[in-house]
Amino acid sequence: MKAPPEKSCGILSDIRYFILHRPAIRTLIEFSSEAEREDYSHRIMQRIGIDVTQYSVLNIHRIGIEVPVRHVFEELLHWDGESSCWPNHIATVARLDGRLEKIQIFLLGLKKFKPLFSLNAIKFQHIPGLSDDNARYLLFDSSGGYPIGIFVMYVRSPIAEHNELEQTQLFFAVGFNFYGKVQSSHIGIVNKVWEKIHNRVTANILNKLKQLCEWRFQRLQDGRYNEKS
Repeated sequence: MKAPPEKSCGILSDIRYFILHRPAIRTLIEFSSEAEREDYSHRIMQRIGIDVTQYSVLNIHRIGIEVPVRHVFEELLHWDGESSCWPNHIATVARLDGRLEKIQIFLLGLKKFKPLFSLNAIKFQHIPGLSDDNARYLLFDSSGGYPIGIFVMYVRSPIAEHNELEQTQLFFAVGFNFYGKVQSSHIGIVNKVWEKIHNRVTANILNKLKQLCEWRFQRLQDGRYNEKS
């Protein structure tokens, strides 16, 4: 029997589950050259209708989930501070007016202070488009901190020539547009350390999402889908 991911109960357990813990599955997509990264980035951007001349996708993460695409996408629509898949005590999620379209993230839940960053929906693709890979996505403009640019959660069916096996391929991608502080995004040890933390946290989030989706889908098949984790 599958089990749901353990839910964090405080800042220390957020650190343990999302920063210190080494995820079972590596999710960061690594490229052999900048040309390969650019080509991959452009293909994603073109699918979500973003001008590829204005953005460069960095830190693209992917994980395979043995659950139909629609069920994974519906799980993304439930993203809030109650999820066991997000470090909500360190980076507290606040839906404005209870809506997914406008989200603010606050450091340590300190909502009286300026948010770490704000996410405003650009487009939610709830049903597959014209492509044949059953793709759906949530696309946000991100501002006020890190990242600056766009953030996308993208799900699609597997592509055989990419050796993808699971029913759903889930991508998290951050896109920067080149203005302001983004110009120095590759410079300095602080950015390098932050990038490592960002990648570790993202990998743990995706591993937990995989575990949660597969557990819930099993319960659905068994007729016992009545719990939230």
